[in-house]
Amino acid sequence: MPQQSRRSFILAAGAALLAPRAFAAAPSTVLPRVASVPGGVARVRLGAAEQAPVAWVGEHRVLVQREGGEWFAFVGIPLSEKAGAKLRLQVHRAGSAAETLELRVGARKYATQHLKVPPSTVDLSKEDLARYERERARLAQVIATFTDSAAVPLAMRQPAPGSRSSSFGLRRYFNGQSRNPHTGMDIAAPTGTPVVAATAGRVLDTGDYFFSGGTVILDHGQGLLSLYAHLSEIDAQAEQLVAAGEPIGKVGATGRVTGPHLHFSVYLNTVAVDPALFLPPEPAAR
Repeated sequence: MPQQSRRSFILAAGAALLAPRAFAAAPSTVLPRVASVPGGVARVRLGAAEQAPVAWVGEHRVLVQREGGEWFAFVGIPLSEKAGAKLRLQVHRAGSAAETLELRVGARKYATQHLKVPPSTVDLSKEDLARYERERARLAQVIATFTDSAAVPLAMRQPAPGSRSSSFGLRRYFNGQSRNPHTGMDIAAPTGTPVVAATAGRVLDTGDYFFSGGTVILDHGQGLLSLYAHLSEIDAQAEQLVAAGEPIGKVGATGRVTGPHLHFSVYLNTVAVDPALFLPPEPAAR
């Protein structure tokens, strides 16, 4: 590996430009909106070049896209990262030594919820636990997909009509025991409501999973994926190409849920990020 030149740049959440090649905040009208916090998306200026740079965070490739005459990386930040933590972005440019950029994670506090429920409603049987473990391994493999192709426009449309929850990042405690934080947005809609692709992509996976029920996962290129869960019907097949707004299923209450709704997740470099960052603001209620 060539000798790496190390240049450190720091971006706090919403911070202004700190140096000539520091991380840049996207304008508020640009999607995804920048939020360099756990569960957010950082937008990193990589400069001008004929050939697209290749960028990595750890073992995972990062989405790189041209805007005007410059290249930018879009980095998903894990919900598990702590405020003040530093992520290292490895950047490889044609004909140049590798470069390390440093991203400081800002602070964001997500809601918590403590519930007392009968143990039988949260403790899985041996059979269900075995199924969950198998499915978790499969989903991890699917979500790690990186298609080395041009990414589609990053702005997305809401995949089903209905009010959006603000539950992304919510951590529930059942009988004092912590559960994983919520990794998507819930959209309230009745069973049978059409669900459409949030942006153009390829159907990467479909299936009936223990927790998420009827599920469709779309690949939008360069590690940008979207997931649609609890579907009552799946109207798409693996490897199918779908346009933005094309129907892929219908809202349901399949899997481990208490009522019909659409669970909508977005992933970047295998990391679940807040879907609201990719959507236009929700219209104000009249």
